[in-house]
Amino acid sequence: MRVAVIGGGWAGIAAAVELVDRGAAVTLIEAGRRLGGRARQADTPEGDLDNGQHLLLGAYTDCLALMRRVVARPEEKLQRLPLRLQDNRGFCLALPRLPAPLNLAWGLLAARGAGAGEKLRTALWMQGLKQRRFRLDHETSVSAWLDAAGQTGALRRHLWEPLCLAALNTPPQRASAQVFAHVLRDSLGSAAPGATDLLFPRGTLSDLLPDPATTWLASRGATLHTSRRVRHLEPGPTGGWRVDTEHFDRVIVAVAPQHLPGLLGERAQALGPLPEQFEPIGTVYFRYPPQVGLPFPLLGLQGGLGQWLVDRGRGVLAVSLSAHGDWEALPDPELARALHAEIVALIGPRPLPPWQVIREKRATFACTPGLPRCPQATALPDLWLAGDHCWADYPATLEGAVRSGLAAARLCCAGTPAAS
Repeated sequence: MRVAVIGGGWAGIAAAVELVDRGAAVTLIEAGRRLGGRARQADTPEGDLDNGQHLLLGAYTDCLALMRRVVARPEEKLQRLPLRLQDNRGFCLALPRLPAPLNLAWGLLAARGAGAGEKLRTALWMQGLKQRRFRLDHETSVSAWLDAAGQTGALRRHLWEPLCLAALNTPPQRASAQVFAHVLRDSLGSAAPGATDLLFPRGTLSDLLPDPATTWLASRGATLHTSRRVRHLEPGPTGGWRVDTEHFDRVIVAVAPQHLPGLLGERAQALGPLPEQFEPIGTVYFRYPPQVGLPFPLLGLQGGLGQWLVDRGRGVLAVSLSAHGDWEALPDPELARALHAEIVALIGPRPLPPWQVIREKRATFACTPGLPRCPQATALPDLWLAGDHCWADYPATLEGAVRSGLAAARLCCAGTPAAS
């Protein structure tokens, strides 16, 4: 069985690996110069930056399992630390190495920057969510959900709202409360050991999966095409699909949802509703002297433009900017200077170092309440979808992308064979 996987992001990689393991002859086609999609090494001279700042959690079980399958050795390439959420305003929630739910209970009680009464109310609220298995009675926004739950104090400002913006890449006023509840279920609300741990890449995102997967797939006979954009995708005369000039029995399309209509034309209507609203992501990297660093690799930023500050080591600090905001209107030099001013307020006066701004205007779909999500299976014969937009439980995350790719490959292998 010949299968084409169109799109070499993390979803496409997951689909290709699963297909190869199931004995399919796989051709993986990626428009970019290397695999990885939105989570890969950036095209910079130094080669030590990513095209966006992504954070992984211990709850990303399928991501970690996929890394092990392609011999990426995540235990060596990821620094695993207990969850610690702190910001520049003195708030700090640190989870100890205790079994769940004791770790969260202890972390809430010991949190700095919130009163005892609020901590108790939050602990009871989380316990109630667990009892309801993190299912909401009705869909609403995160802001409305927090209002109804009485989560209106310091924990909302310093924990829930920043966490929502980071996880869903959508402001709490417009973000889906149910999807955010899923995120809490599999992180702070999970009983799995290490689910809440923060995983910091020691190198680039390409080191974690795209590059090892490239080597693994090629060694097992998969055909890999990079720097190639599919121009024509249409059903074959006797079944299957014609991808440009080649015929394949089946196809998995693992591209961002905004690219599906251009690829499939009118046939995209058969996929059902697709996301129509998207959110940007910006990352600004600064190269300070090597001795500059943070006490902990992650720090929340409040009161300015920046949202999270990440210490990538060797003096490289990255500021992440999620969703639409004032930062979009600033030219790169002004944005860099403004964020540098926020950083030096923490590390002390320093001249503006070399910097680089990476912007992606349509980085993720806007994860709004009731957002329709197209499944992996489609009404088009011999064609399946993969991508984080297909995994309804999650927002646009690496874990959702990988899970969707694995699911699409399994459905593809179980599907009705193409006509001969």
